[in-house]
Amino acid sequence: MKKSILLFAASGLLLTACQNFKKAEGGLEYKIAKDAGAEKAVSGDLLAVDIIQSSDRDSTLSSTYETGTPQIVQLYPDSIIKQNPGDPTGLFKFVGEGDSLVFKINLDSITAKTQQPKPPFADKYIIYTIKVQKHFKKGKLTDQQLGEQVTKYYEEQTAKLKGAEAGKVEAFLKNNKLAPKKTASGLQYVVTKAGSGKNAAVGDTVVVNYIGRLTNDKVFDTNQADLAKKHNKFNPQRPYEPLRLHLGVDGVITGWTEAFQLLNKGSKATLVIPSNLAYGERPAGEIPAYSPLIFDVEVIDIIPGKAPAAAPTTIPATTTTPATPVKK
Repeated sequence: MKKSILLFAASGLLLTACQNFKKAEGGLEYKIAKDAGAEKAVSGDLLAVDIIQSSDRDSTLSSTYETGTPQIVQLYPDSIIKQNPGDPTGLFKFVGEGDSLVFKINLDSITAKTQQPKPPFADKYIIYTIKVQKHFKKGKLTDQQLGEQVTKYYEEQTAKLKGAEAGKVEAFLKNNKLAPKKTASGLQYVVTKAGSGKNAAVGDTVVVNYIGRLTNDKVFDTNQADLAKKHNKFNPQRPYEPLRLHLGVDGVITGWTEAFQLLNKGSKATLVIPSNLAYGERPAGEIPAYSPLIFDVEVIDIIPGKAPAAAPTTIPATTTTPATPVKK
């Protein structure tokens, strides 16, 4: 709910700021939506900023409020900025801590320069709403000292995400009126449809349908085309078909390996997987650090197999959202 409020507030900021835009060098249109009166950034400084990317059709394309981690922007010398007219980086000299900035990219201009077609999700503009959360002043600091400040800041942000995880799970269960069973590892699950036969075991191949989402109900992946289209996750290059998972052999997240051993053929369940059984402290695409994951799964079939002689080595997750909850 908190993130929804933040996004709503940011959208309101955008609506009030989309008038009286100024033009910077290179023709980039911008507006200072909020001036908190703080010292403005200068060359060499770093800014931690939250960014909402929207289309002129009033739809949010991406948001750092969703990932829980602001991005770092470095202010370059004016001589470099002048060599790149139209680069949005030059606009950050107008803001400091607590300030908000809105700028929009003219897609007609970009299309003319690149000879590439305009994206299908916007008419003329991509709009960026920026909130400066932290100003790191270079001054007489060495690059190492400045970097240490940034590192400390991100450690603090990560600690906040870690501390919020239990509350996210509790709120999700309460809001959805779920009373799950809980295993020793911390995995929670609710069987919503009973199946038949033996539970899957390590070495078996389970054939499943699934949809994965965060505790705020934001969907990040599914293998079902209709759900992918419904949640704007459809990828025409991807085959949408039941997933065949060789349990204990395919390198999926730990929570999946455990969960499917609790289910039998024909069963459906909602899984609540804590971050230590998923991606932990590493963000993975749309999945922030320390994110509990929610999966609605259906076991279509279980094909008996032979357990592997030794457990496979799990490779750490990448920073891109996998097609399935696989640790790559």
